[in-house]
Amino acid sequence: MQHKSIPVIFILLFLIASAASGQKQVNSPYARFNIGTLEPVASFKSLGMGGIGVGMKSGSSIFFANPASYSSIDTNSFVFDMGLDYGIVRLSDGNNHFTSRDMNFDHLLMGFPIKKGFGVAVGVVPVSSGYYKLEQSVLMNDPDYDPLVGPYSSSHDGDGGFNNFFLGTGLKITKNLSLGVNMLLMFGQVNRSYLVNFDDYGNTYQNSATEKLEMHGLNFNYGLHYTAALKNDYFVNAGISVTAGKNYKTDYQQLAYKYTAYNTRDTISFIANDSSKTFIPGTLGLGFTIGKKNKFTAGFDYIITKWSNTQLPGTGSYTADSRAYRFGIVYIPDKFSNYSLFKRIEYRFGGHFGDTYLIIHDEQIKEYGASFGVGVPMRRSYSRANFFFDFTRRSGSGVGTVHIEDYFTMGISLNFWDFWFIKRKYD
Repeated sequence: MQHKSIPVIFILLFLIASAASGQKQVNSPYARFNIGTLEPVASFKSLGMGGIGVGMKSGSSIFFANPASYSSIDTNSFVFDMGLDYGIVRLSDGNNHFTSRDMNFDHLLMGFPIKKGFGVAVGVVPVSSGYYKLEQSVLMNDPDYDPLVGPYSSSHDGDGGFNNFFLGTGLKITKNLSLGVNMLLMFGQVNRSYLVNFDDYGNTYQNSATEKLEMHGLNFNYGLHYTAALKNDYFVNAGISVTAGKNYKTDYQQLAYKYTAYNTRDTISFIANDSSKTFIPGTLGLGFTIGKKNKFTAGFDYIITKWSNTQLPGTGSYTADSRAYRFGIVYIPDKFSNYSLFKRIEYRFGGHFGDTYLIIHDEQIKEYGASFGVGVPMRRSYSRANFFFDFTRRSGSGVGTVHIEDYFTMGISLNFWDFWFIKRKYD
């Protein structure tokens, strides 16, 4: 292994620790429910193409949505990918608007071959975010004011989230068929609190409640890829990705109490269960791509998860089956141009739409969006700096009882690719 691997290993260890403890702090009220707002299962290269990945494969990138793709990692190479994103959320209920923003470490991926047609990948990726912060004050002139209650203020706060550490392998069975499996270790927790303070604090009880949901456990994701080479360097890929439903070990605690300004405190309810189970349902992904080698790739993914089968302790909302439709394309004008950097850049476009797993006020929350990205080659290398921009809107079915959430995300990832397993003949 080359000497330049030493500093990267230190970076790798540092970022693993960062990924394990980091959380997104973009304020989304939808994070109040269940396990929070779900993160896309995709690298930044995929996000620039609408998030497709089940039917994708590459010798220099990691598509962890389908572990069968690891069989395509180039022999004698090493792939290292880390990403940082910046998100802006704008909330609107028609009359009021609120904006929040945050920068966060997103993912860490690493892949290498065991031999030709047999690859391994490992990484840390986000599953969900549970961050939100909501405040409300009701005064005498407000429409919601009740003279029996009096003026009061309330706050809802949440933090934390869940992540997946994955270790997977992909093996080419025949010339056209590859199989793969990811071992997924999910871990993390979300914390929620609720506080009500009445202005007449001398004669009333203030109310407070806290909730903690900690969850961890092993699961497996299986993948299949079929590739067919056509004439004139054209090709088609078809992929399937399946994750089984899983009962995760759960530590759940809920405490509600009331207190006065004179340090009088009374517990209303207390629940503590460190041996309960949370059932997270299985997911099926289907992907198809068509393209021309070193020129373009266009693809489509369909993802369905039976969230209606979820069994979750606590005060989560109802859940519905989620469906996502993702499509995208990447185009390279001239990958091997000696004179123009712009011709060697990968240009990516995509879109996505579907139903989320949340039901709020009897409305299933829907989302749709569009994305754009570029992959800029680094000098004298197959490594690339990947940039993407995505706009996603979450809203109800049009009845108007839930707010609209516009989510702008941009990110940069460094996708290092190099020959790390070739022994130097000269120093």
